[in-house]
Amino acid sequence: MRTILKKSVFAASLIALSSPFISCDNNKTNKVKKEVVIATNTSVEKKENSKTTSRNPIVFIAGFDKGNETFYSNARTYFQEKGLKVIDGQYSLEEIILWMNENANRIPYGEVHIVNQSNPYKGMNLETIVRGDDITSKTLKESINNGALPTLKNIIDTNTKIVFHASGLIENKELLKTLKEAFSTEIVPNVIASPYHTIFGGKFSDHYLAEPYYVFYPTSKSPGKTDLSKEIARKYPEEKEINWYEALNNNEERYIGEAYTEQFSIPVKWEFDYHHTDNEMPIFTSEKEIIEWIKLDEELIAEINQYNIPLDKFRWRASSKNSTLIIKGRTTGLCVLKPLVRPYGELQHIKPNTNNKRLYALK
Repeated sequence: MRTILKKSVFAASLIALSSPFISCDNNKTNKVKKEVVIATNTSVEKKENSKTTSRNPIVFIAGFDKGNETFYSNARTYFQEKGLKVIDGQYSLEEIILWMNENANRIPYGEVHIVNQSNPYKGMNLETIVRGDDITSKTLKESINNGALPTLKNIIDTNTKIVFHASGLIENKELLKTLKEAFSTEIVPNVIASPYHTIFGGKFSDHYLAEPYYVFYPTSKSPGKTDLSKEIARKYPEEKEINWYEALNNNEERYIGEAYTEQFSIPVKWEFDYHHTDNEMPIFTSEKEIIEWIKLDEELIAEINQYNIPLDKFRWRASSKNSTLIIKGRTTGLCVLKPLVRPYGELQHIKPNTNNKRLYALK
């Protein structure tokens, strides 16, 4: 293990093709194709005879659009048109909890919706505390353990639902467990999220869900749509309905249920300080040498493995500034989205219903 002082920065940026939004190359994340059926009795839980009623649903738009993105504005419009109270400007879990505490009354909260643009690779775009780290299971646990995150007052009951509209969250069981802890009082609330991607402001529906499929390549080194379509077909052999080549060349849903593709990137940056060490700063003459050097460091491999994306799917570059070695990598991800449609009757999207256990998981 190297003793060199290392500073690493992981981030993920979304590059939208036609909409504001967007498992991996490791087989363990491949999904078994789900049969989507409309449940006739979809209630996750029924309130038993109780004297306690719940407050009307509230929605936190926990982010803001950048550039041409419209994810948050579309979500805001959707919930406002449904008559729900929408709260803006709360961009950290700290602010959300404080708002709930400050606006509490004798009636417990019912449904609390938290809208956050995310995916399994860039994670949640929501801070733990104001100007703090983005939420991961690790950063959130640290904020809870060191007392930085405020505690929710006794303002929930067993019927309270914390609904996250955050794509990819359901796959991170450890994070879901920690989020549940963050919202727990004497009562443990229900935490709900969908295994599908959440889309707001679609061409045919204001809000729908879609099954995601991924393929990656080193940024600026695309092998071409033909080879990528063959690769993603091998990765998801159970999916027979999608024409992968057409889907990769399609950046919008031209008819209801048509698969289309969105693009995003994951940059990686590591810095190594050689000023206070006897080790000699390496000089790389090829990208292959950089990859071999990374493989020798268990910590670096552990960080990359969190993404479950092979090293050769990144484009690697090395540079130096004074006594600091800088290693940068970047991969481009293509996410094919297959909207969920009704399996019978008129062709239309399945309406997202947080009480439908086929669409949303209760944790």
